[in-house]
Amino acid sequence: MSYLVLARKWRPQLFDDLVGQEHVSQTLKNAITTDRVHHAFLFTGARGVGKTSAARIFAKALNCQQGVTTTPCGTCSSCVEITSGQGIDVLEIDGASHNGVDDIRELRDAVRYLPSQGRYKIIIIDEVHMLSNSAFNALLKTLEEPPAHVKFIFATTEPHKIPVTILSRCQRFDFRKIGIAAVQARLRYIAGEEEITISDIGLAAIARHGGGSMRDALSAFDQVIACCGNEVADEPVQQILGQVSSQLLLDTLAAIVERDPPKLLRLVAQIDDLGHSFRQFCHQLVALVRGLVILKVIAQPGELLDVSEGELAELRRLAEPRPLDEFQRILAFLLKTEAELATSSFSRLTMEVALVKLATLPTGIDVATLIQRLERLEKKLLARVDYSAPAAVAPPVVSEGHGAAPAAVSTSHGADLPPEPPPLPEEPEEKKPDAQPAEEQSAGSWAGLVAFVRNRQRPRISSLLEQASLLTLELPLLRIAMPAKFFGLADSEMQQNLQGLAAEYFSVPVTIEMIKGAHGEAQPPSLHEERERQETDRQRKLRENALEHPLVKSALEIFGGTVEKVTPIDKGFV
Repeated sequence: MSYLVLARKWRPQLFDDLVGQEHVSQTLKNAITTDRVHHAFLFTGARGVGKTSAARIFAKALNCQQGVTTTPCGTCSSCVEITSGQGIDVLEIDGASHNGVDDIRELRDAVRYLPSQGRYKIIIIDEVHMLSNSAFNALLKTLEEPPAHVKFIFATTEPHKIPVTILSRCQRFDFRKIGIAAVQARLRYIAGEEEITISDIGLAAIARHGGGSMRDALSAFDQVIACCGNEVADEPVQQILGQVSSQLLLDTLAAIVERDPPKLLRLVAQIDDLGHSFRQFCHQLVALVRGLVILKVIAQPGELLDVSEGELAELRRLAEPRPLDEFQRILAFLLKTEAELATSSFSRLTMEVALVKLATLPTGIDVATLIQRLERLEKKLLARVDYSAPAAVAPPVVSEGHGAAPAAVSTSHGADLPPEPPPLPEEPEEKKPDAQPAEEQSAGSWAGLVAFVRNRQRPRISSLLEQASLLTLELPLLRIAMPAKFFGLADSEMQQNLQGLAAEYFSVPVTIEMIKGAHGEAQPPSLHEERERQETDRQRKLRENALEHPLVKSALEIFGGTVEKVTPIDKGFV
């Protein structure tokens, strides 16, 4: 007799056998009890969570020869045929291989006939999202107004690919991923029925490997039994499933927390010798560090942490002396490393570098310590700079075009400070770099001509003139030197336009002589170069003023370091 795999042998036969899907089974049972059974259902969810099993149980409940019931007998001919997938009135169709419009037309013709044995003709379409658009359209009318003896049950892992017109005609049930504790409990029951001896640690490893899928967990359990027989030890389970042992993971985590790079390198070599995938190793390490973060946030994590008692005690020991933000940094770095391992050609090297870097990261400073340091700094600054002495504040000096200047702050020296400081001498007003000097706006100047051309909406000509140097301005002669890289742009048409604009500006005929500037030859600065020089001087003065400020001096003295950049609060500051 051929062997029947555990996933098929222990397939749910009743609504109560559906693990982790109580919200679905209870709703379907209530619909049967109250005689409010819809004509179309859509079961969605991940693989191996019970969608097709629920569809078969529902079909047995409707067509059981003992009557419509929430607990089908499982022994009548109708239940037996549905369980084996050979029911005459229950058609199971694979949507991936029957996805054409012709297949749906045949189905539409078949549902017109009354069921042969049962009460209903039930159509189960698995992976219904694989149907073509034309097939969905052919199904619409039948799905909207089906015969009274027809029930549709659709199953899919990708409901977003199903047209809205189909979704609106179905009752949708979302199947959840099954929790690890529920999978482990089901595996424990099956192990007892199959007379398999296995520890809770081994069952937990199999349940985690299933990833929320009961079918995947049972397939892995089958593989473990085939390898170990009826007596299953913990170590072979992790080797068969390709998982790194818990002790090796805890040793790695302890070496990171205790900052022991040599031990980490030895552990990486051990993992490589065992043939483990470094990406799988990093994935499991991420799960453990997540446990440390949870323990720092919640004292009693309960079901949030799926680890054994021994592992939980070790995690508590590692989490105790370290702050939360350190584990958060480790977690973020490991997540980045796992993504790099997916594409790295040197997985061992990548893992070694990552672990050594984690073990040598500088210790972070928590927020409370930073606040204390800032408070001490504030006290020192207040001791050096007295903001409460009104006599030390000079009255604001209002300069034309600059508004009110900032109030000058002086240090307090007790009795040596005069009650009324002498008025500060008014410094000569400094021109803003953005504003044009007065002589640039005066009639008959070179800068005035450039501004006139710009105002006449000639940006090409004005841009070239800003790069040029004035050699001679003795009307009616105007000689300018154009840099070699721009000289080719000054064609004859542009020179004629410039000559006309210059004559209009100076109110006299003007002769323009334009020469090519030789490389390295000393020439008067252009307007563009002059503006750059003024901006450089402004930035230099701004930096000098900032470095002379008492607050900046105190901060540099306390914290050390250098000033990288100085930004004025407002444009008129310098």
